[in-house]
Amino acid sequence: MWLEGVIGIPANKTTGRSAVVVHYILKAYDKPSKFGINNGKISKLQLRQNGEIVANYDRGWDIYPATKEAEIALCILLNQHN
Repeated sequence: MWLEGVIGIPANKTTGRSAVVVHYILKAYDKPSKFGINNGKISKLQLRQNGEIVANYDRGWDIYPATKEAEIALCILLNQHN
């Protein structure tokens, strides 16, 4: 199943924003797979910040999470869908 959405990550005080928005698109299966992140259900995942890809997984990491916000969003998505 494909899922798409946004996650608001609280920003630090130096950015002048209340939150950083991370857009995600992921494909998750009903059962874990050796192709999933950490052998889990998510086999495809893309995270974007300000239109730029900050993480991409397609049965393996093409782009590891490049920002702290991407790392946090990944943790949230793994907790919810993996």
